[in-house]
Amino acid sequence: MKKTYRKNIEYTSVKELITLNATNHPDTVVFSYRNKPSDEEVIEITLSQLLSDVKALGTELISLDLKGKHCAVIGKLSYNWIRIYLSLLSVGAVVVPLDRDWTAEELASTVEFADCEYVFYDSDLEKKVSVIEESCSLRGIVCLDEKSERTSLYDLISRGAEAVANGSTAFDDCDVDVFSVAKIVFTSGTTGKGKGVMLTHKNILSDVSCAVEYIANSCGDKSIAVLPPHHTYGSVINIFGHICIPANLYLSSGLRYIVKELKSEKPTHLVLVPLYLDTFYRKIWATIKDRGMEKMMRGMMKTSNALRKKGIDLRRQMFSSVLASFGGRVTTVICGGAPISEEILDDFDTWGITILNGYGITECSPLISVNTEEHRAKGSVGVAIRCDDVFIADKNEDGEGEIRVKGPNVMKGYYKNPEATAEAFDENGYFRTGDFGKMDEDRVIFITGRLKNLIILANGKNVYPEEIETALCAVPGVLEIIVYEGESARGPENNVIVAEIFPDEEYFKKNGIEDVKEYMKNAVDEYNRTATPYKKIGLVKVRNEEFPKNTLRKILRFKLNKSID
Repeated sequence: MKKTYRKNIEYTSVKELITLNATNHPDTVVFSYRNKPSDEEVIEITLSQLLSDVKALGTELISLDLKGKHCAVIGKLSYNWIRIYLSLLSVGAVVVPLDRDWTAEELASTVEFADCEYVFYDSDLEKKVSVIEESCSLRGIVCLDEKSERTSLYDLISRGAEAVANGSTAFDDCDVDVFSVAKIVFTSGTTGKGKGVMLTHKNILSDVSCAVEYIANSCGDKSIAVLPPHHTYGSVINIFGHICIPANLYLSSGLRYIVKELKSEKPTHLVLVPLYLDTFYRKIWATIKDRGMEKMMRGMMKTSNALRKKGIDLRRQMFSSVLASFGGRVTTVICGGAPISEEILDDFDTWGITILNGYGITECSPLISVNTEEHRAKGSVGVAIRCDDVFIADKNEDGEGEIRVKGPNVMKGYYKNPEATAEAFDENGYFRTGDFGKMDEDRVIFITGRLKNLIILANGKNVYPEEIETALCAVPGVLEIIVYEGESARGPENNVIVAEIFPDEEYFKKNGIEDVKEYMKNAVDEYNRTATPYKKIGLVKVRNEEFPKNTLRKILRFKLNKSID
């Protein structure tokens, strides 16, 4: 099978990545945004401007002695988030990107556990940062905008720019060990099963180099960023990827504005998680049905597919109304973070938008495989990227086993957790992904199941069921509990986290409690009151019999009926 991919540069540092692309494409707009969603004016940042900002900011960060120091960054996707992130990495600080939706207590415990000395944050998180400040010993706190009395990012840039103007070469002279830790990514609060994934500069740079090599030819000149920046998928594929292509990444003001932004910004490609794609898909079909055009649309799709088999492609003309909802220019969507249905892939392809779904995991920086324009295998998550040695362990009679990976993009380990690090690798140094699948002779990967209990929601959020189970096991009357993602027949956007409970009958008899479900619901409501939004339980099920178990009395999670309607 012949595959032709773009050859990409192997960068030795984040500073080199930015500098080389700024030198080769100084006037190319790489980021754009509106200060307010209602603004007519779009702020555009060229690669030369980006380099200037990173150099000024990096110079001041060096003067603050942040090389090698752990720095938490907590905020929404913004140009300020991007430039502090790139500047910290460029001077060898260790970035700890955190989810702004976590509770103040979760953030504080993670900042403390990660040994962070500085916190960079959005001003609207002031209350949470005050809790962090009270709980942790910090050297400094910097607001990413100017809506605070604290030191702002603009203060640091101003001081750094002045130092550069006065002849400082600190930024240019700063060397960073490519094998040193660049960032620590926490997939959940430290009180649960989440761990701090240590990714080195080599991990990130090798992964982005391979990612761009495989997807650049499918990308046009503009995209819209909607993924949260603390996710490795959002930062590596979106931020680094668009610097390397290079292409303009418009920073969305939020999901409520995305429909308007698609029409005004007219992107050529998008990087999404399945939830967004599924939402678009359902809205398209709902509109078609509301207009009484479903039969006609099905007929047009059938005709278009027949014409394509004869080498005639009229999709852009036949389905212009569908394409207009994406701005009219989108031809490709790169999608990862969760499974996606073949029906959605097929229908979008028929309309003229190619979905390149892939597979990744935070511990692999994150990309492991991706479908490409040159090769798309139905039912697969694409071909393994060049830098990875992928191995299927303990194969069954169908050639299925655990997917294991070795390569320069595989993490250094889990922060302050040598036991978990040792367990994550096999005797030959392959990372155990915890995913079950198979791979063909062309290195195309097919995922057939998930070995780990990790819940990956359709929006890409990770939820560790054990964390919630531990919290609710303490409730009197709970004998056994399993937490999972309930599967809705109305589509994944209606999925919710379910707590299925087997109650202690004797406890309720003894205490005269007759309405067991109401009791359990009240207990869950109490948990939900302080839980992070995406970790909240949406449905309580009470069982009349114990969970199915194996001979070792371990609950067989895969035997549970996860349907909820």
